[in-house]
Amino acid sequence: MTESVVSPSAAAQEAWRILLVDDEPTQRLIMARLLKRAGYSVEVAGNGKEALAKIAAGDFHLMITDWEMPEMDGIALCRELRAAPGKGYIYTILLTARDAIEHVVTGLQSGADDYLTKPVIEPELIARLSTGRRIVTLERSLRTANEETRRLSITDPLTGAFNRRYLTEQLPHEIERAARYGRHLATVMCDVDHFKRINDTQGHLIGDEVLKWFCGQLHAGVRSSDWVARYGGEEFLIVLPETNVANAAIAAEHLRTRVAATPFPGVTGGLAVTASFGVAGWQNNVPKGSTFDALVARCDEGVYASKAAGRNCITARPMD
Repeated sequence: MTESVVSPSAAAQEAWRILLVDDEPTQRLIMARLLKRAGYSVEVAGNGKEALAKIAAGDFHLMITDWEMPEMDGIALCRELRAAPGKGYIYTILLTARDAIEHVVTGLQSGADDYLTKPVIEPELIARLSTGRRIVTLERSLRTANEETRRLSITDPLTGAFNRRYLTEQLPHEIERAARYGRHLATVMCDVDHFKRINDTQGHLIGDEVLKWFCGQLHAGVRSSDWVARYGGEEFLIVLPETNVANAAIAAEHLRTRVAATPFPGVTGGLAVTASFGVAGWQNNVPKGSTFDALVARCDEGVYASKAAGRNCITARPMD
């Protein structure tokens, strides 16, 4: 039995997905075989509308489309593709029997990246696809780098929670959205009790580990729709969309109990850690004109009240 051998270059291209769009079944079959022989993963569509549906459902790096097709031709497909932001850039080659310069210009202006006239010469097509791969690789690398830069700019480097910059940008939007659509919103502020004592007795490295552990406890105890930001030092603020102040107080008590019942494991024998909580929000829908400063100040009042009451407790301060 003969064992098939896949060349390294072909194996490296297997992850590259091409969408082949052509309404003529025979031409589609011939082209698909050619592309698969070159090591590409191929999906096919019979017209532009079908292609857009496949793009919405999948992730393609490259697209080869015929110009003349029923329902939606290649020119309209390219325009629609470029008008709608997608998961990643799709390098597009337009195929046609039209070879006049005005047709080339029309194709490129519609959003196609390259233009080939029929009949297609296989080595030329493969070379054009290699160019497309380089461009898509660069675009996706830049996109990933930009996303990472954005993530780092809004993330607290120690705990992984959102940072204060993100909080001051995003919470006003949450308040505005809730007020506009008549929704609930609440926030919970929490402050690690006796954190200075932890730093003094255990050292700042352990103190940092306590903050990371504490933030992990918060993330594990909230819903996926809630989010946690480091407000400063050992203070964190949790934003609870679609939640009134009474239910936020229940959530805060759940978090308080969770933290108090789970010793920090980073020191021999464990270290008891507690936190004081302040809850603020509206019992009913958020009224228009509500502000970030007023909401956070009310949360802060709750934390101070909890500290004054002996720590390791929660205090709710409903908004007026």
